[in-house]
Amino acid sequence: MEQAETLTRNRKQSGITITLALTMLLASLGTSIANIALPALSEAFSAPFAEVQAVVVAYLVALTVAVVIAGRLGDNHGLKPGLLAGLGLFFLGSLVCGLAPSLWLLIGARALQGIGAAFLMTLSMALMRHTASEGSLGRAMGLLGTVSALGTALGPSLGGLLIPVTGWRGIFWVQLPLAAIAFLLAFTMLPNAVGTGKTSSASVRSALNMALLPNLAINLLVATVMMTTLVVGPFYLGLGLGLKETSVGLLMAIGPVISIFSGVPSGRLVDVCGSSRVLAIGLVLMAVGAFLLAILPNIIGVVGYILSIIVLTPGYQLFQSANNTAALADVSADRRGTVSGLLSLSRNIGLIGGASVMGAVFAFGVGTETLANAEPPAIASGMQLTFLLASGIISAAIGINVYGRRSERASLSAKQDQQTQKS
Repeated sequence: MEQAETLTRNRKQSGITITLALTMLLASLGTSIANIALPALSEAFSAPFAEVQAVVVAYLVALTVAVVIAGRLGDNHGLKPGLLAGLGLFFLGSLVCGLAPSLWLLIGARALQGIGAAFLMTLSMALMRHTASEGSLGRAMGLLGTVSALGTALGPSLGGLLIPVTGWRGIFWVQLPLAAIAFLLAFTMLPNAVGTGKTSSASVRSALNMALLPNLAINLLVATVMMTTLVVGPFYLGLGLGLKETSVGLLMAIGPVISIFSGVPSGRLVDVCGSSRVLAIGLVLMAVGAFLLAILPNIIGVVGYILSIIVLTPGYQLFQSANNTAALADVSADRRGTVSGLLSLSRNIGLIGGASVMGAVFAFGVGTETLANAEPPAIASGMQLTFLLASGIISAAIGINVYGRRSERASLSAKQDQQTQKS
C-alpha cells in the first residue's frame, strides 16, 4: 500500500514537473526564436535593422512590464489560474504573429505574446517552488534553468531549420501546438494553489529586501550577456563566416545540447555544495567564456566559437540554478510569485539590454547599421568589441556577488552580537 502511494505521488510530481518545464520552455523559446528571422523580416517588409529589431524588443519589453504584475496576480488569485490565463494569451499572440500582414502588427502581436510569457515564466517558477520538497529544491530550479536556457538557445537553431522550409511565419506556427498541449497539461496536472485574495500595495516592497538585491543585479547582468550571444551569434556565423541558415541553426544548437546535460547536475551540485559556492564558480566560467568569444573565433573561426560556448553555457547553468535557489529558498508561500516575478523582471531587463544596447555596440563595432552589407572583417571586429564588453559585465557581476556575500556575513555577525549582548 505504501509503495503504491509513493508510486502515485511520484507520477503526480513527474506530471507537474513536465508541465512546468514545458511552460518555461515556451516562454524562453519565444524570447529568442525571432532573432534568426531578423534578416528574413528585414527583406520581407523592406525595413531597416533598427525597425525589425523591435520584433525582439517588443516581446522583451512586454515581458519586463508584466512579470511582477503576473507574480502578484498569482499570489493573490491562484498560481494555476494565472498560468492558464498566460497560456491563453501566449497562444493568441502566436496565432496573430503567424498571420500578421505588416511589420507593425507583428510587433504588436509579439508584445501580446510577451505578456502571456510573463505569466508562464514567473508562475512556473513559483509553482515549482510550491510543489518541490526542500531537499530537491536545487534540482527543481536546475531543471527550470535547463529548460529556460534550452528554450532561449533552441530558438535560433529551430528557426534556422524552419525558415528555409516554411518562411518566417513558421517560427510562430510551431509554437501553437506546444501552447495548446501545455494548456491541457496545466489544466489536468497542476494543483489548485489558491491565492491569498489580498492585493496589498506593499507586497512588492516587502519582498524586495537588501539580501535579494545582489541576486537581482547579477541576474540582470548575466541575462544581458546571454542575450548578446543570441543576437550577435547568428550575424557572426552567417555574415562573418559565410555559413548558410541551416548551418547557423545547427551551430546555435550546441548551447541547448550542453544545457540538457548540465542543468540538472548543476541543481544537484547546489543541493550538495550550497548556492553561494556554485554561483561563484558559474560566474567565473561565464567571464572566461565571454572573453574567449571575443578572442578565439577571430583566430580559429567556428572551432573557436564552439570552444567558447562549451565554457560559457555550463557556467550559465551553474549560476542559474544557484541564483534561483538562493533567492527563493527562504521566501514564504504567499510571496513566491512576487519574488519569482522580480527574478524574471531583472532577467528580462538584462535580455532587453542584450538585444538593444549590446546590439548597438555590435553595430558600432561593425561600423554600419546595415549589417547585411558589412564585410567579414568588420563583423569580426564588432564581435570582438561586443564580447570584450560582455566579459567586463560578468566581471562586474562577480564583484557584486563578492560584495553581497560580505555584506550578508557582516549583517549575520551583527545580529549574533546583538543576541549575545541581550542574553
